[in-house]
Amino acid sequence: MSTSELACTYASLILGDEGIPVTADKITAILDAAGVKVEGYWPGIFAKFLESKEIMDLVSNVGASGGGGGGGGGGGGGGDGGAAAAAPEPEPEPEEEEEEEMGFDLFD
Repeated sequence: MSTSELACTYASLILGDEGIPVTADKITAILDAAGVKVEGYWPGIFAKFLESKEIMDLVSNVGASGGGGGGGGGGGGGGDGGAAAAAPEPEPEPEEEEEEEMGFDLFD
């Protein structure tokens, strides 16, 4: 991320945190007050993007999306005619051995 993008991001977060609508003019005003120089198009890009979205909603929903990764693998020609596969039964948990069976105690 470039310095310009980062500066506009921080300026947008400041505005959003204060409940002020994010506009290009307000982003530019914050950047000027901070003494940060950015290319003139960056504040407009950020303002245009945040026109239809609340920045605080974006911040609070980070990582909340379902993530569309990993498509399913191709099915093999099993000849089952599309019948649903039965869910595998969970394996029973192995029983833990008791101390008496082992013939020693850890704290003896």
